Amino acid sequence: MTDQSLTYQELADGLYETTLEAGRKIMEIYAREINVNYKEDKSPVTEADEAAEKIILKTLAALTPAIPVIAEEQANAGNTPDVEDKFWLVDPLDGTKEFIKKGTDFTVNIALIENGLPTFGIVYAPALGRMFVAKDPQTAVQMDVMDEKVIGQETPLMVRDVPPTGIVAVASKSHRDAQTNAFLAKNHITHIVSTGSSLKFCLVAAGEADIYPRFGPTMEWDTGAGHAVLRAAGGDVRNPDGTDFRYHKPDFRNGFFIANGKAAYINL
Repeated sequence: MTDQSLTYQELADGLYETTLEAGRKIMEIYAREINVNYKEDKSPVTEADEAAEKIILKTLAALTPAIPVIAEEQANAGNTPDVEDKFWLVDPLDGTKEFIKKGTDFTVNIALIENGLPTFGIVYAPALGRMFVAKDPQTAVQMDVMDEKVIGQETPLMVRDVPPTGIVAVASKSHRDAQTNAFLAKNHITHIVSTGSSLKFCLVAAGEADIYPRFGPTMEWDTGAGHAVLRAAGGDVRNPDGTDFRYHKPDFRNGFFIANGKAAYINL
């Protein structure tokens, strides 16, 4: 149960159409020439990031006015409200580099954080027609989207047992680094899928991969929704020393982490 007497299901019902609308706006911009600006940290930002964030923030303000929101573009503009035990994390367009390159692995991300952990989340990949939802802390589903409408039934998500052929890892397409390569080698992981955005969490949650090691910089809005989906599908996200990966860190900046289904790995 959330505050204001809204259940997680009511949150989902209130946010599905908004998420689709944000994806629709992103794809409208995707279809034309994309103008790119750069933030102080040299990361790219586009009209799509800003337009999608406005759509999401408008709904959250109406749906849960008492819950503060930490949203990427507002945070980058210096607008980060004080938060305590419960807050929203919004990344309106995760995988902006893939979006600019006209790739397909970029996502809309909305997560609810309660007491340091994600309890509800939506990850929507509009170019792929896949929506992943943590409907509550124990229930994750996938829905297919066609012509900007959800089609068919919800498909339950559950992490898989590691197949006899070995662990499959997902790794960042734009941020692969030497430490990730060293982790993979140390754990004898040779099957690697390269993809962008929070889809990496979702592929583990969907049983399409087993582990996602990340040794590069991320922000909490990059990970909250994907973490929610993976956690609800039976996986977890931990710091490299094995402790729980939690939220509301200083400046909302993440450290390194391992997102895991059922794979055993060597602590670093």
